[in-house]
Amino acid sequence: MTTVRSSKAKRWMVGFASVGAAAMLAACGPSNTDTAVETTPGADPMATEEPATGTEPMAEGDTVVDVAASDENFSILVEAIEAADLTETLSASGPVTVFAPTNEAFEALPEGTLDELLLPENQDLLRQVLTYHVLQDEVPAAEVTTGEVPTAAGTPISIQVDEATGDVMVNEAMVVTPDIQASNGVIHAIDQVILPPGLTL
Repeated sequence: MTTVRSSKAKRWMVGFASVGAAAMLAACGPSNTDTAVETTPGADPMATEEPATGTEPMAEGDTVVDVAASDENFSILVEAIEAADLTETLSASGPVTVFAPTNEAFEALPEGTLDELLLPENQDLLRQVLTYHVLQDEVPAAEVTTGEVPTAAGTPISIQVDEATGDVMVNEAMVVTPDIQASNGVIHAIDQVILPPGLTL
C-alpha cells in the first residue's frame, strides 16, 4: 500500500491553508484508513527530494500548474484550477501528485456539467472534485502500488496496478501518461474525471 510521507504532507497542508482552503479539508474529518497522514514534530519543512528517475526534470519554477498550462491536453484542467482558486495552492512547494484528467476526460462528462462546475457559485464543489485528484506527496509510477490512498479532499482513492501489463487504474480511470515531472511534484494523466464517493454531477 502506498504510504504518504508525513513531513511532506504537513508542508503541503501549510500551503493549502495559506489560500484559505484548510477549512474544507478539516470538515472532511479524519480518515479511517491505515494510510492516514500523520504529523511528525520537528520535521524539516525545507527538505527536498531528487526528481523521479526516468523523466526529464523540469526547470525550477515549473510547477504542476505551469507544466499543465504548457500542455494543450490539460487546458480544461488549468481553467478549472483557476476557477477553483487553486492555482496558488498547486504552485506551492509541494510535493504533490496530480491525477490529471485530459481535455477528453472533461469533455466526456454529461452535457452541461463542466459549464456548471466552472460557475462561481459552484467553486466549493469544483474544489472538492479537483482536490480528490491530488495526493499530498510525490508518487512516481514506479512507486505506485495497489491500495487506498488519501487525497487532499480528505477521501481516499482506490488504486489498482495490473502486475502483468503495468496499467494503473485510479478508481475507474486509467493512467494514460505517467510521470510528467514538475518542480513541486508529478502529474499522471488519466482518461476520466474521478469523483468522491456520494458526489454526483
